Amino acid sequence: MKFLDLAKVHIRSGAGGNGCISFRREKYIEFGGPDGGDGGAGGSVWAEAVDGLNTLIDFRYQQHFFAKNGQPGMGRQRTGKDGADIVLRVPVGTEILDEDQETVIADMTEVGQRVELARGGNGGWGNLHFKSSTNQAPRRANPGQEGVERTIWLRLKLIADVGLLGLPNAGKSTFLAATSNARPKIADYPFTTLHPNLGVVGVDDVEFVVADIPGLIEGASEGRGLGDIFLGHVERCAVLLHLVDATADDVVADYRTVVDEIEAYGDILASKPRVTVLNKVDALGPELSELVRDDLAAAVGGPVLMMSGVAHEGVTEVLRALRARIDADRLRRRDDGRDDAPWRP
Repeated sequence: MKFLDLAKVHIRSGAGGNGCISFRREKYIEFGGPDGGDGGAGGSVWAEAVDGLNTLIDFRYQQHFFAKNGQPGMGRQRTGKDGADIVLRVPVGTEILDEDQETVIADMTEVGQRVELARGGNGGWGNLHFKSSTNQAPRRANPGQEGVERTIWLRLKLIADVGLLGLPNAGKSTFLAATSNARPKIADYPFTTLHPNLGVVGVDDVEFVVADIPGLIEGASEGRGLGDIFLGHVERCAVLLHLVDATADDVVADYRTVVDEIEAYGDILASKPRVTVLNKVDALGPELSELVRDDLAAAVGGPVLMMSGVAHEGVTEVLRALRARIDADRLRRRDDGRDDAPWRP
């Protein structure tokens, strides 16, 4: 299945049915009076977050979603049938934006969450509604209300606990493959990863989700390389894992390159906690690895872990450090009242 994280969709709710002008006509009843029924309501357009989807590829092949119109009213006080609703099934983590791609209409973060995007028009009243003591034979009825037509954007932001960051060939996909059942493409050339990958990682009987995105390069915020279009997938993460290639000519410069691009992206990522790891230390040896780590720690201003994803050295320590940050974030959310479990008797 191909990965698609942005889609443009045209939606339209159904129009309401027109009211009916009708009079009762039966044998031996001279003045039957009005009996026109109301029109049916038009169908609405809904969005629903469903489980089992992780891409918006379905919206590449269908971009127009139109709900059914309501049927007009009929004689003998018969109301027209309501138009059928239409539901857009989207993955969890999908943001629904207005046509300007800035105004957020809804953020679908939970399975089963439903949002009405366009309400169907009301059905018109038949002439039965307009009878009175002074107007016993009304010859008027209301037309149905028009539906709502709009253009929206769907933007998928994967929901993960950890986001992987680093330059191309920093070992992000190797780390994901070594710690989970995910099988991302791994090769010895830059930009092997062309779309985000998710993997479920476990340590000490605790599981969390890791998201791997394509590597960043200098100028990614200006569109160089694959740009920073995939950084939105790590906006929801509790912690960022920054991998630095130990075999690079200048590990400090590589570290600063990624950090600068994160800061250029915005405060959403710049303010997130980060765990910095020196990867591929098996290629340097213990002594040289210590020297490189000290230089990187001085630039980071904090501790730097060492790891080799290929040799599985130091992987457990890195996972435990990530778990500690994730637990701290969940505790903070609970204290803020944003992650409370529903009350149960």
